[in-house]
Amino acid sequence: MNNQIIRPLAICIFQYDEKILVAEGYDNVKGDYFYRPVGGGIEYGEKSSDTLKREVREEISAEITDIEFLGTIENIFTFNGEVGHEIVQVYDASFEDFSFYSVDSFEGIEDNGETFKVFWKPKQSFQNNQLRLVPEALLELI
Repeated sequence: MNNQIIRPLAICIFQYDEKILVAEGYDNVKGDYFYRPVGGGIEYGEKSSDTLKREVREEISAEITDIEFLGTIENIFTFNGEVGHEIVQVYDASFEDFSFYSVDSFEGIEDNGETFKVFWKPKQSFQNNQLRLVPEALLELI
């Protein structure tokens, strides 16, 4: 993580049956799990909605529809002992393939080839602080 760069991101809140789709992450310094919606970095000259489509296609091999902009979050955080700064464009969308709604979890893949787990988690588990959703202000948008 480069502490001198503000990173622009686009993420998507997929919602189904009072659940949201999130990837699980772990902060080795804090010893803490966290959950973040699918998405990624906005490339130069790319609209955030196009980033969202590209990232979802690349990470979980899915096409999306009904894309709706929800808002922007400025996120300053610490991860693995380093400070990060993001401007996050938050969207809601639907999967074109409804089979994504019928599984509890599945794998995604990062640009570097690393795999990660994606889960449908109850919104209530974030609202009552059983699980930690990031960016922190995300619950206010959904």
